[in-house]
This record gives sequence, structure tokens and C-alpha cells, in this order.
Amino acid sequence: MSIEEQVQGLLRELGQDIHLVVAAKNRTPAEVMECIHAGARIIGENYLQDAERAYQVIGTGPILHFIGRLQRKKIKKIVQLFDMVQTLDNLEMASLINRECLSLDKTMPVLVEVNSGKEVQKTGVMPEEAEGFIKQVSDFEHLKVMGLMTMGPLLADPEEYRPYFRLTRQIFEKIRALRMKGVQMDYLSMGMTDSYRVAIEEGANMVRIGSKIFGPRV
Repeated sequence: MSIEEQVQGLLRELGQDIHLVVAAKNRTPAEVMECIHAGARIIGENYLQDAERAYQVIGTGPILHFIGRLQRKKIKKIVQLFDMVQTLDNLEMASLINRECLSLDKTMPVLVEVNSGKEVQKTGVMPEEAEGFIKQVSDFEHLKVMGLMTMGPLLADPEEYRPYFRLTRQIFEKIRALRMKGVQMDYLSMGMTDSYRVAIEEGANMVRIGSKIFGPRV
């Protein structure tokens, strides 16, 4: 199937309530544009340089989400280019984003990344620290916490992701019930090509899909 057919099939499957983020890691601007022509509205980029190249072609029409690891030296350009950051997990990055947003008179929607598998080699806030972290982030005037994101461990069987997604959903619901100032909790971003159906069953309303659309990475 073509990229266009894959995107259109996913949009039909997901319906109106689940947001598709096209994970465009290492893909060409032409491939990204094909997704947009097929109806994709949100493009997720892991790397700033890929996003900059794509932006020259796609312009301001689609919504750009940063879904990669934040780096101090790239924060300024990330704030300028992206419409949401899905991978916030430390106060230093929160402070830097807030400062750059202040200079642009911009408020950046963010998702807090939860390390649901408690993997020491991975980024993300530990599950037991998520609530306290979000309370601190809510003090930044130019950040708006809009929900949570998680990756989960790398697993062979999609069913094995279920407890990690369920844990993140529980944290999401708990924080939403607190009704913190500056915290909206609209989006639960969980699941990728191999696991998005399980993620949706566990409460995700945003999924990040790449290889199902573009084919396996080489």
C-alpha cells in the first residue's frame, strides 16, 4: 500500500476521537507532504533538522509536534518551529522553553513524558514523580501541560505493553482530577505501530505511528 493509502486507512480506523501523529523520523519532506495530502494533520519529528527541512516544503498548514529528546542548545529553534513538545521530563528544559516562549510572547503546549517502565537508560519522569513534576511545571507562565506521553519498554508482544499503558492512564486520570492551575490534561499519547491498538484500549487518545505508514526503517 502507498503512504497515502496507509494514512487514509489509519484515519478511518482511528475515527474522530483518536489523534494520529505521523512519526516522520528520517523521512523526506516529500513523504511528509504525501501524508498531509492524505489527510494527516499532525506531524511528529524526532530531530530538529528534519523538521526544518520538512517545514520548507509543508509550510504552516500541519501541526508540528516535537517527539524526540530535548537538547539545551536546540530549545530556541524548537520553540520557534513546533506547536507542541511531547517529551518534557525535566525542569531545566521547562525553564528554557518558558524563557524562549516569553521572548516570543508564546505559550507552548507540552506533554510530560512518563518513564512507565522505570528504565534507567531512558528519558521520562518516573511514575511516582509525575504529579510533583507537573505541579512544578504548572508554575511556568508560558507552558501549558496538556497531558502525558509514554513509550514503554521495547517488547515483542503488543499485549505486554498493556500494564505500562494502564499505569500511565491511571496517572493521567489522577492528575486530571486534581484540576491544577495551568494543567489541562487533554491528551494521552501512547502507542506506536506495533502497540497502538492496545494503547487505545488502555485509554490513549493520541498515537504516534511511523513504520506502518512508511514501511520499516532501513
